[in-house]
Amino acid sequence: MKKIKMTAKVVSQEALTSDVFSMWIQADEISAAARPGQFISVYTKDAGRLLPRPISLCETDRKQGRLRIVYRVVGAGTSEFSRYREGDEITVMGPLGNGFPLKNKKRAFLIGGGIGIPPMLELAKSLDGEKQMVLGYRDSLFLNREFEAYGRVYVATEDGSAGTKGNVLNAIYENGLAADVIYACGPAPMLRALKAYAEENGVECWISLEERMACGIGACLACVCRSKEPDEHSHVHNKRICKDGPVFPAQEVEL
Repeated sequence: MKKIKMTAKVVSQEALTSDVFSMWIQADEISAAARPGQFISVYTKDAGRLLPRPISLCETDRKQGRLRIVYRVVGAGTSEFSRYREGDEITVMGPLGNGFPLKNKKRAFLIGGGIGIPPMLELAKSLDGEKQMVLGYRDSLFLNREFEAYGRVYVATEDGSAGTKGNVLNAIYENGLAADVIYACGPAPMLRALKAYAEENGVECWISLEERMACGIGACLACVCRSKEPDEHSHVHNKRICKDGPVFPAQEVEL
């Protein structure tokens, strides 16, 4: 798939929580090619920070040629992005990665943890069949209301302030939920637990890995994970998350 690097325009930006922001970007060519689960690399304007920030695609609007990213401010780069306003220029490259396979007509869990929640929204829009969204938060909720248009939403919070107290698996057990396929994105401990759950219950499971990246296109090997089979590129038991992923069948990777 062709990767497009372009200077795009910010359409809008809003704060969803104290540190989570939502930005719509005018990027017609990337929007036309993007699939659920892919990401873009976003470049800062600071010449001292050469490496882009990988940010998952939350939504695409092909009619208007727009992309939506929802990201957490964790450092200087994302702090810069949070100050952008309508009309500002932003340099992006994408779409990157492989995205989720659409297993339509299956009863599906769409599971997101923390900043792994945003990429599940475009998947919820794109997937046919029964969808159960299970969203895990530390405390402050975001995007949960937007998922309600696409199926039942179940929330877990670490502090018990909303939904089930605990994690996404606690919410699954508490509500007696079941599915034929799992799609998940979030922190490694959550994905590890879901992989074990899928194996125990004979459920197909696809996971999207979060990892710091350098090049974003598979050249530098900075974002590898342990894999069951040797990588065709390096001939060792590694997979490049940016190029071979970020989405993998759960059984193919070690967490």
